[in-house]
Amino acid sequence: MTDLKRIYQSDLPSRAIAVYLYLRGRANREGVCWPAIPTMARELKMSESTVRRGVRDLEKAGFLSVEERFRWNKADSSNLYVLVGQSSEKQLLSK
Repeated sequence: MTDLKRIYQSDLPSRAIAVYLYLRGRANREGVCWPAIPTMARELKMSESTVRRGVRDLEKAGFLSVEERFRWNKADSSNLYVLVGQSSEKQLLSK
């Protein structure tokens, strides 16, 4: 089952689906991307807290892995997002 079928068949709220589609559109071949929350909120026309809730929903449902990142001086940076299961599906489709 493709990641899109799984996400549409899930009971996730629309905010989570919108965030997933946004991240999927920006992810590299390995399913990895690192947009900032304010950027996602602006482009999705959602509040930052709604985007955070969507990310949390996706993480809890197993669709997304989130890794905090920091700059060399220990300042916050954007999170690293990994779409779970997408990289293996892309590899299978490319064979």
